[in-house]
Amino acid sequence: MTDDPTALADARLPARHPFRSHLRRVAEAEAAAPHRLWQPGDGPLPALYLSHGGGPLPLEDESWLAPLWQWARRLPKPRGVLIVSAHWEAAPLLLSTSGAATPLVYDFGGFDPIYYQVEYATPDASELAHRVVAAMPADERPHEHPSRGLDHGAWVPLKIMYPAADVPVLQLSIPTHDPDRLLAIGARLAELRAEGVLVVGSGFMTHGLPFITREMAEHNLVPSWSAEFDAWVAGALARGDVDELTHYMSRAPGLRFAHPTVEHFVPLFVTLGAATDPEGPVETTMEGFWMGLAKRSFQAA
Repeated sequence: MTDDPTALADARLPARHPFRSHLRRVAEAEAAAPHRLWQPGDGPLPALYLSHGGGPLPLEDESWLAPLWQWARRLPKPRGVLIVSAHWEAAPLLLSTSGAATPLVYDFGGFDPIYYQVEYATPDASELAHRVVAAMPADERPHEHPSRGLDHGAWVPLKIMYPAADVPVLQLSIPTHDPDRLLAIGARLAELRAEGVLVVGSGFMTHGLPFITREMAEHNLVPSWSAEFDAWVAGALARGDVDELTHYMSRAPGLRFAHPTVEHFVPLFVTLGAATDPEGPVETTMEGFWMGLAKRSFQAA
C-alpha cells in the first residue's frame, strides 16, 4: 500500500470526494495491520454474490464504501478474482483480456465526466485465465477476448474492496439465463476457491430501474415489489432451497418489476454453484435498500 493514500485515487477526483476519504481509512488500516494474503492453510475462499449499485455511484456513497471494503478485509486477500457481472452477456463463454492494466468499460451514462476517466490497473491475470480454461469442460472452454475490459459491475465494487489494484482480476461472460447451466458453470469454478481465487457473481438483488419513482430516488421509499422479492430470496437462501430459486420465473413475487430483465439476478446461480454445498447456509454481508432497490449480498462457503 502506498504511503500516500490519495495516490490511489485518480487525480481528477475532487479533494473532498468520498472515495478519497475511503482511501485514507484504507491506508490507516493497512498501516496498522496489512491485509494478509491468502495461504493454502486458510482453506477455500467463499463464493460471493454482491449487489454492485448504480453505475459509479458506490464510489461516492458511504453505504457502499464501508460495507464492501470491510467485507473484503474480513477475508484473506485473494490471489485472484474471477467475476461474473450482469453487464457482460455473451455466448459462447468469453474471458476478458488477461494482460496487466486491463482496460475499463464505462458502460453507464449521465454521470460526472470524471467517472469516464477513472482507472483500475490490475496485474497480469494470464495464469488465472489458464486455470479458468482448464477448469471448464472441453466443449465449453472460454476464449479470451483480445480487448474486452472490466465493466462497472466488476471494477466499481472491486476498486472499493481492493483499491490498491494489486489483485489479478478476470471477468467471465454470462452465456445464458438458465439457472441449471449457471449452477454447473459455478460448480466447475469451485476448485479455484481452494487456490485462493475469489469467485464473485455481481448483480443487484432488485433492479427495477424503469420503475424508480422520485420518492424512491430521493427518500429511499421501498416499493412492495422490491421488499417482497428481497424477502423471498432471503427466505429461500436461509432454507437452502436452491430449487425454489431456480424456479424464480414462476415463483418469485414482484419479478416483473424487480427484474424486468434478469441479468442482475442470475449471477447468484454461479455463486451458489461455486459453493461447497449450494444448499448450505450463506452469510449475509449487506442488506437494506438504496433508492428502494435491495442491496442484499452474501457469501457461500
